[in-house]
Amino acid sequence: MFKGCGTALITPFAKDGSLDEAALRRLVRRQVQGGVHFLVPGGTTGESPTLSRSEHLRLVEITLEEAGPAPVLAGCGGYNTASVCDLARDLADLGAHGLLSVTPYYNKPTPQGLFEHYSAIASATVLPIIVYNVPGRTSCNVQPAVLRRLAELDTVVGVKEASGDISQMGQVCQVAPPGFAVLSGDDSVTLPLMALGGVGVISVVSNEVPGPMARLCERALAGDFSGARELHRRYLALMDANFCETSPGPVKVVLELMGVLDEARYRLPLTRPSDASCAHLSKVLSGLGLLADSGRLAVSSGQRE
Repeated sequence: MFKGCGTALITPFAKDGSLDEAALRRLVRRQVQGGVHFLVPGGTTGESPTLSRSEHLRLVEITLEEAGPAPVLAGCGGYNTASVCDLARDLADLGAHGLLSVTPYYNKPTPQGLFEHYSAIASATVLPIIVYNVPGRTSCNVQPAVLRRLAELDTVVGVKEASGDISQMGQVCQVAPPGFAVLSGDDSVTLPLMALGGVGVISVVSNEVPGPMARLCERALAGDFSGARELHRRYLALMDANFCETSPGPVKVVLELMGVLDEARYRLPLTRPSDASCAHLSKVLSGLGLLADSGRLAVSSGQRE
């Protein structure tokens, strides 16, 4: 169910700081029209730590309403295991198709603690679970040996690998059992990870260019790595620019510059990127012909290349 390109959806906010439901619906429809393979609302790219429980559930509910045939992998992570289990039950009741669960941040659990954390979530729900490993943000690395143990649990079906260590990614692909989905957590290494045996990406850049990123994954899955490289090379600068400051700061500015969002808005402690970063983002978009005033909006409107 979760292979190809899944979009780690940003969360749009209104001027008063509330969830902008109308903008969210437009964003989800744009993703579906662009051909992404699944949607990921309420993850860390969606600023989930700043959302209340009711906002988190509403975010997923709206995504489910607009997603059509695209599966919805709902964000469900945190450092309080009992709270994550409660959220998992609520998301299952909403009709989510699976859960993306980031490792407990700050706590820095031991390998055994990680195993028991995910085991508790698996016991709380029948939904399939994708483990999210992003040690650069959590100070907690899921080693391949731990993943191999977790893969023995019936409902732990994959990993979003964002360790930044291509050797570790190769080891994960090596130890993963058949059918276990290894997904990239970094756009720029999607192609090499898929060459090693990964099956796709949970993507930030597909917020901006859903069609091309979906096509990149489709080509790689079909063994057309030459065609996939063309798209990788074209959009690599944008993939990198999305992390010129803390994500999802830049991606929201890009969506504003493309005319997809009327304004990039955040919740503290996240703030708007600096003027220098915004100028850099504008330059990258101009080079791709994606600025809202460039007259070339085929990709920004969600149409597939």
